[in-house]
Amino acid sequence: MMSFFKSMVAAVVMLGLVGVSNAQDQQYSFNGLDMSLGSLPRLSDAESRSISAENFTGEKGKGAMATEGYGAKAARELGQGWKVSPAVHIDGTSTFTLADIEGPGAIQSMWITGKLTRDTILRIYWDGQENPSVECPIPDFFACGWGPSVQINSVPVNVNPKNGFNCFWSMPFRKHCRMTLENRSPEQIPCYYQINYTLTQVPDDVAYFHAQFRRTNPLPYKEVYTILDGVEGKGQYVGTHMCWGVHNNGWWGEGEIKFFMDGDGEFPTICGTGTEDYFGGSYGFAVDHQYKEYSGPFLGMPQVIRPDGFENSQQRFGLYRFHVMDPIRFDKDLKVTMQALGWTTEGRYLPLQDDLASVAFWYQTLPTAPFPEFPDRDACLIR
Repeated sequence: MMSFFKSMVAAVVMLGLVGVSNAQDQQYSFNGLDMSLGSLPRLSDAESRSISAENFTGEKGKGAMATEGYGAKAARELGQGWKVSPAVHIDGTSTFTLADIEGPGAIQSMWITGKLTRDTILRIYWDGQENPSVECPIPDFFACGWGPSVQINSVPVNVNPKNGFNCFWSMPFRKHCRMTLENRSPEQIPCYYQINYTLTQVPDDVAYFHAQFRRTNPLPYKEVYTILDGVEGKGQYVGTHMCWGVHNNGWWGEGEIKFFMDGDGEFPTICGTGTEDYFGGSYGFAVDHQYKEYSGPFLGMPQVIRPDGFENSQQRFGLYRFHVMDPIRFDKDLKVTMQALGWTTEGRYLPLQDDLASVAFWYQTLPTAPFPEFPDRDACLIR
């Protein structure tokens, strides 16, 4: 009996060990993407990684190993592991590689700060493409193009005191991600950054993140401003940031946004009713005859630069509209335009010649069509 009992106990133990082993070997169906409060409890085989000046490659177990770096002097009595390399210096007129990642995987969040102006250009290349899918000055990418930074409380991007730029756009890739930051100024600048990503399988129906910057100053008389054109592929438009510098007195926001898709000719499929309407406001953003700033999860006007009676006399507005809940889907091609329209005498519309800059955000299949030639340094700067 004792021998039988011992055999039974051994069998139970073995079954338990097999169960543990099977649980450890289980391949979870959730790939770790499409994150929300509802998906947080789900287990996944996705692998979390992070790139910063403390771990330039994101390699497992290789963080905080620096013996030289931006903080080496401050850490000289503490040594390795004590914030030796929290940031990098980017030399004047040079380009620094922020990330170089083998996929499949996805960028899930980014934080960056430093002396970052329209002189610092972010570019992202997917799956070994020669052309960037993201090309944008850092402040404009974070819906803060006029500078200095202001508080922005949206879902895709947050800007927090002081100059804390945060991005939560999901950016999946199948083969490779390369991210660079160009410093177009002659001075060396500091840059702190953290790029959080996951290595995981990417479904076949997932498209690639894109962002494109444009600026026209001034807009020629009776011309329509182009936010985006030349897109080829299937995808969805997911956001607009605009910096609007007004060159006239009076109201400036009567113009309509238009989305031309899938072979539309003279007339678009989607047409807005007014500039402030598209950005979620109404009646000229006016409260007690004053412009009122606002910043919400999907839309806002966080920047209102008012005349000071001297050199900064033009009104300037920073606006964003993120189509998280209502993406604009296209099958073959897409063009997006915005009218600049105010009022003149006898109740007539006045085509404006304003200073307009924008960032278009969208997802699409590859390849990425070449972007227009990026504006030179002087054409980007705010004067």
